Amino acid sequence: MKKNFLAVLFALALCSPTFAQWKPAGDKIKTPWGEQLNPKNVLPEYPRPIMERHEWKNLNGSWNYAITKKGEAAPGNYQGEILVPFAVESSLSGVGKRINEHQELWYQRTFDVPSSWKGKQILLHFGAVDWKADVWVNDVKVGEHTGGFTPFYFDITSALNKGNNQLVVKVWDPADRGEQPRGKQVERPEGIWYTPVTGIWQTVWLEPVAAQHIAHLKTTPDIDKKTVKVEVATNVCSPDKVEVKVFDGKNLVAKGAALNGVPVELTMPEDVKLWSPESPSLYDMEVTLYKDGKAIDQVKSYTALRKFSTHKDKNGITRLQLNNKDYFQFGPLDQGWWPDGLYTAPTDEALVYDLKKIKDFGYNMVRKHVKVEPARWYTYCDQLGLIVWQDMPNGGRGPAEWQMHKYYDGADAIRSAKSEANYRKEWKEIIDYLYSYPSIGVWVPFNEAWGQFKTPEIAAWTKEYDPSRLVNPASGGNHYTCGDILDLHNYPGPNLYLYDPTRATVLGEYGGIGMALKGHLWLADKNWGYVKFNTPEEVTNEYIKYADHLLELIEKGFSAAVYTQITDVEEEVNGLVTYDRKVIKVDEPKIKAINQKICNSLNK
Repeated sequence: MKKNFLAVLFALALCSPTFAQWKPAGDKIKTPWGEQLNPKNVLPEYPRPIMERHEWKNLNGSWNYAITKKGEAAPGNYQGEILVPFAVESSLSGVGKRINEHQELWYQRTFDVPSSWKGKQILLHFGAVDWKADVWVNDVKVGEHTGGFTPFYFDITSALNKGNNQLVVKVWDPADRGEQPRGKQVERPEGIWYTPVTGIWQTVWLEPVAAQHIAHLKTTPDIDKKTVKVEVATNVCSPDKVEVKVFDGKNLVAKGAALNGVPVELTMPEDVKLWSPESPSLYDMEVTLYKDGKAIDQVKSYTALRKFSTHKDKNGITRLQLNNKDYFQFGPLDQGWWPDGLYTAPTDEALVYDLKKIKDFGYNMVRKHVKVEPARWYTYCDQLGLIVWQDMPNGGRGPAEWQMHKYYDGADAIRSAKSEANYRKEWKEIIDYLYSYPSIGVWVPFNEAWGQFKTPEIAAWTKEYDPSRLVNPASGGNHYTCGDILDLHNYPGPNLYLYDPTRATVLGEYGGIGMALKGHLWLADKNWGYVKFNTPEEVTNEYIKYADHLLELIEKGFSAAVYTQITDVEEEVNGLVTYDRKVIKVDEPKIKAINQKICNSLNK
């Protein structure tokens, strides 16, 4: 009898969430990295390389989850395990469930704090949670955050126990039923609209810091003056010294210090190395905070010297410039979706794969389309040498219930006060988050006319908030004479149908050459591209035909172009690479040759 009782208990234990065996959910296609994912070692890389401390603890992995009705109390029992940081709708989460605006998603796990961190303040970091997150540690609410695309953290020191601690996160995300920026997520995916992403979708981690510590770095290079300005924000007002050292390899090339929160101004060497896609030179930085003459905090960072501007060429055409020279920026649209992880790349190797492939294809730029990536993605752009056009993820409904397909009517959308406030808050957070990455060259507040509102005001605010970058007010949208760029969209081939002599005129989207490759499709049918072909040779020939036409239009006024797109995404099969990243759908050497010709078109 006793043996049978123990056997039943053991069987029940094996069936409980604690002992559940993780496996991907659903039967959709997967990437090679997703197929070999180790659930016990999920995205183990340091998540913030532009401001790095050597001590940290990764909380990715298996958590408990539950889905409840919105407004209900925390669940007494959890429904299973979820693999963090993959969204609950994704295959790699192990759950693969949809959530609506009337539900909330709960996460729970325990953690301990290393004994070597004793006496330190403990920060709990979230790379990104979509959309509203409430966080408790040991039943003490430590904070809340709205916004699906930016990192946030809480000081949880006062809530900690000795030994095991309980962490609970509640998430609400109304997808396209809400008034928040959401990118291309919709409740009913089809065509160019994709599966919703709810909950934690970037790394969760702990970090020990001193009572007074560095909270944020803002780095501004100036190639004309050969200086770098470093603004160091701390968690409390501190009158003590901040010191910044800049290194070229192991060689110290600049050093400066400041008190009372004043920026540190650094003079770089006369032979300073400039950053470009052809030569992505980076300088390491070391930032130290002192109190009473003693170093109390230090972070590692990096910077680069480069300049983004516009200038009229000898023919009176306003050109984009890099480092005071005319420079044609050419790259693909990159939406950053994965068939197995949705918003989240399965591994760090997967995260950098698309960027390496963009370089392999001979491009010098990438347009990050209505999504914001984890910090490591931007560091890879810095290291590889890719200029980034960063979109604001669109979304949010107004009282007029403007439609997602309402384009080009010449009128700005009428947003509710809540929708407008959500947009402004998150756009500012995105710029703050990405400001110090050298590769960011262009801010794009709006895509097409989707939710486009108060365009001149938003463009002017963006330029005033960050004058070091160019502002593309509306890529392919309703065109107002504001910002630095006039951006046209035309499918499938290039077309210069508008021109602005005072701003740079660019082709913000074109192409969309489709090819459905059996065995590598999100859906067996319903696949589409703006035009469709059956072989890599046909796709390559069509691509080159468009590229040759683009070369003609560069002479007439185009200063940049964006090809749609680097990979297939769900029902869209117009990528140069399949959605599962297993097949390159074009003749790569031929594509690279014509792309390099385009990138070098202004080097005369």
